[in-house]
Amino acid sequence: MSEYQYYEFQAIDRPLDSAALEALRSISSRARITAASFVNHYEWGDFKGEPRELMEQWFDLHLYFTNWGTRRLMMRLPGHLVDRKALAPFLCDVDWIEAWSSGGNLIVDLFWEEGEPDDEWDDGSGWLAALAPLRTDVIGGDLRLFYLVWLMAVQEDLVPDEATEPLPGIGPLTGALEALSDFFAIDADLVRAAAESGTGDAAPSEEELQDALAAITEEEKAALLRRVLEGDGHVAGELKRMIRRQCPAPSLPQRTAGALRARARETAEARERANAEKREAERRRRAKQAEKERRARLQALKLRGAAAWREVDAEIARRNAASYDRAASLLCDLQVLAAEEGSQADFDRRIAAIRTRHQAKKRFIERLAKLDRGHNGTAA
Repeated sequence: MSEYQYYEFQAIDRPLDSAALEALRSISSRARITAASFVNHYEWGDFKGEPRELMEQWFDLHLYFTNWGTRRLMMRLPGHLVDRKALAPFLCDVDWIEAWSSGGNLIVDLFWEEGEPDDEWDDGSGWLAALAPLRTDVIGGDLRLFYLVWLMAVQEDLVPDEATEPLPGIGPLTGALEALSDFFAIDADLVRAAAESGTGDAAPSEEELQDALAAITEEEKAALLRRVLEGDGHVAGELKRMIRRQCPAPSLPQRTAGALRARARETAEARERANAEKREAERRRRAKQAEKERRARLQALKLRGAAAWREVDAEIARRNAASYDRAASLLCDLQVLAAEEGSQADFDRRIAAIRTRHQAKKRFIERLAKLDRGHNGTAA
């Protein structure tokens, strides 16, 4: 398959009506279309619609995935629940993110075209489900998604070392944040460095929660309840934002991009050292096991005495490559025994006799030549 493109759209806040379904069907006759989604993939063609327009009209989430590395995530957010100014520190250093207003909504578009092709096949179908919670998090005031966008700029060396991180870290990571870092292939060590600090989406204590709820006026509570009855899916997020304002996270020192890069390098070097130590330990274990097996094999060969030489002759007589290999292997072990026991002269005499008896077997004589080179190299 030369190329593969996967498109998925989701309608979360309200279902698609019949007019929308008809319009979407005119774009694609083979897409899977429901009142909540539009899914299609292309192997030899291109999508006929315009994702920006579809997001402005009908959808709340969009994911685009290709087998050559392009990745895109779009989300439509209620404009009154997102502080555009709060996003500015995250967006100033990158050009693969765009945000614009449309019909009272804020649409955020993350479009990354510099990715590498995947080594393993991925049809893209599981990504949006993993990333969808990020929209709810943003509506609730959790802006760590945008920190990861900033971290991509750090990774690409577009942020100077002295620049300060836009949040005091992003830890602890949620599954959706981890999925986003995987989707856009953000350096895992850099993500770990960023996640070593942060308050995450920390829940307030029971006492703080009670105080925050008590601070909401009766009129505000009544309005929220009315919206719940009307099916407004953003009430929980808005309530969470209100509580977040009442119970701000503890202040933590903010690190620089240079400090994050240095910490990522330290993590990578520590992992490489650990891996190297693990490989060396495994090499020693294998070598020790091989030596143990070799000594057991030589001891068994020693106990067989003359029978081992008769087995050499029997293997040679079979006149095939496998038997020649077994004969040569036996002779190699017998040579080691001769060196250890001081009986090299007897070994040389026996080898000379074998060479004379089987001189017509050229393939076997070639193996004897290798045995001789190995002996000479050992002696040297």
